[in-house]
Amino acid sequence: MKSPVLALTEELIRRPSVTPLDEGCQQLMANRLAAVGFQIESMFFEDTLNLWARRGQGKPLFCFAGHTDVVPTGPLEKWSSPPFEPTLRDGKLYGRGTADMKGSLAAMVVATERFLAQKPELKGDIAFLITSDEEGPFINGTKRVIETLEARQEKITWCVVGEPSSTHRVGDVIKNGRRGSLTGYLTIYGVQGHVAYPHLVDNPIHKAAPALAALSQEVWDHGNAFFPATSFQISNIHSGTGATNVVPGELTLTFNFRYSTEVTAEQLQQRVLAILQAHQLSFDINWVVNGLPFLTDRGALVEAAVAAVQKVQGFATSLETTGGTSDGRFIAPTGAQVVELGPCNGTIHKIDEFVDVKDLELLADMYEAMLWHILT
Repeated sequence: MKSPVLALTEELIRRPSVTPLDEGCQQLMANRLAAVGFQIESMFFEDTLNLWARRGQGKPLFCFAGHTDVVPTGPLEKWSSPPFEPTLRDGKLYGRGTADMKGSLAAMVVATERFLAQKPELKGDIAFLITSDEEGPFINGTKRVIETLEARQEKITWCVVGEPSSTHRVGDVIKNGRRGSLTGYLTIYGVQGHVAYPHLVDNPIHKAAPALAALSQEVWDHGNAFFPATSFQISNIHSGTGATNVVPGELTLTFNFRYSTEVTAEQLQQRVLAILQAHQLSFDINWVVNGLPFLTDRGALVEAAVAAVQKVQGFATSLETTGGTSDGRFIAPTGAQVVELGPCNGTIHKIDEFVDVKDLELLADMYEAMLWHILT
């Protein structure tokens, strides 16, 4: 007989919930949660369905945050089995979203059911914040739910995000923070003309090169005990008309900072502007702050997560802030303690994404151990 965690994961995988579609995943979870005493609230913003499920109306509040949406499958013919037909092979469950993050959703639902069956009276509340807009624009998902909760003074005390944090063994890494993300959209202007008349043109590519070299070589900070040094990376660059005999009139590029708590987005913007101005460029620049850095230091939630891994796996976990952004960046600014704990991330977003079946069981055990640690 299949375990409850595996069975629920398979049910979720069968729903092709590519961002921003949910395809019934949240209703499936809501039905299970309502049966154990949760009040269910659906929040639909524009094209995105969100679920807020809460058991109790007191304080403090332990919340699990996650997403039902998945990234596109890519070429179907490259998959060893259909991505939305959960397939078991050699102890692994294959399908889009197995690791990111429908396995985590199933593990937490089952962990909560098991916990409440043994301990119906708690020292606090439990909630689920689930969105279908984490892999996409992240405009109408967790961000909007948090704004709604804040407006009605509904505060999360502790939050576990089910992102695939682990590297080699489930639980070997817990994310207790994330770097900030700042994107710049830069246009450098010159004067277009014929390559044979260099005195009549102003080549923006030539002008940009020294400035871009300076930006790429700049030491923005040295990081700290929890964060690596801030990194600057150019992700897109374009110039030219396609003709070999035309000097272009402008160059456009996109760059991104992944930054630590040693600097602010405003400081990075000011330093970029100073470098561009020092190279006497004519330019326009637009900025997008994709997420602020956050860090949850040692406290009740971190201790609960660390203890849960030790209890279930028998080893000491590592606290890290590496990787991209997560929806934790919308929750941490409210004052909540936030950690991320989920399965191994080696196959996320890839063809033939999979999760080890045994890891689903271990993850459910860890989540249940955290609930016992925090709420009893």
